[in-house]
Amino acid sequence: MDESTLLAGRGAVVVGGSRGIGLAVAELLAALGAGVVVNGRDTRAVETAVDAIEATGGRAVGFAGSPTEEAIADALVASCEREFGAIDILVNCAGIAEPPQSSILNISTDDFESLMRAHLGTVFHTCRAAAPRMVARGKGAIVNTSSFAFLGDYGGTGYPAGKAAVNGLTLAIAAELKGHGVRANVVCPGAKTRLSTGVAYEEHVEDLHRRGLLDEATKQASLDAAPPAYVAPTYAYLASDLAEAITGQILVASGGFVGRFDRATPSILAYRDHVDTPPWSIEELHTKLNGR
Repeated sequence: MDESTLLAGRGAVVVGGSRGIGLAVAELLAALGAGVVVNGRDTRAVETAVDAIEATGGRAVGFAGSPTEEAIADALVASCEREFGAIDILVNCAGIAEPPQSSILNISTDDFESLMRAHLGTVFHTCRAAAPRMVARGKGAIVNTSSFAFLGDYGGTGYPAGKAAVNGLTLAIAAELKGHGVRANVVCPGAKTRLSTGVAYEEHVEDLHRRGLLDEATKQASLDAAPPAYVAPTYAYLASDLAEAITGQILVASGGFVGRFDRATPSILAYRDHVDTPPWSIEELHTKLNGR
């Protein structure tokens, strides 16, 4: 297999592509032959990313702006069609950190809503802009970014809520678009980026460990994550035709570890037929839900 042409002729948008994981993904997609629209909020960072890709022979253009706004998302996707003929690949890697020591006890409404816009809002607007174009061509790959934080183990409010919402939205998109030849998946990456470095981050992880929210192995993995280049191949694989049978999955990529979250299914703790029995009493539920 000639990986250098794996994505030849494809047009890709990488949201949050000017730094961190997004930059590593944008560089790899370009190395595999795709034309890449690099998006970020900082114009200078976007220009630097495009220069780096072009310096290695890749094709890239920059688009600065925040796709939390509908008009920006539409223009971003349209720019990929204009520059590279179509949008075949949409990768969402943008995100912002939870405020230090943030919790449900102290976060402001503005901060919470800002986190939800940055994570869920960006994914919604870009997917809504890209999906009809992909459906019209009968093909396309969407790869959104979530986080282990959706489990709640890292505390916070808007960050875990936003990432959990990204998971749900992506699964719904995958189900809706499967019959149109369009795939949608999620990656929960673990990598050392500007959001997972620094004294404040390290103190936060240590605090979670002291409180019993993180075990020792997870703490060490959080403090010693691999560079973004180790997770980028999972994104590139999902964007390629090699992954044509994979959609509606929540995957994990962290250093040398690749995994999958099993789809959530309910476990039956108790059952009675409502046709000929009364509702459960509080006492009965207490017994059943406590495993007695």
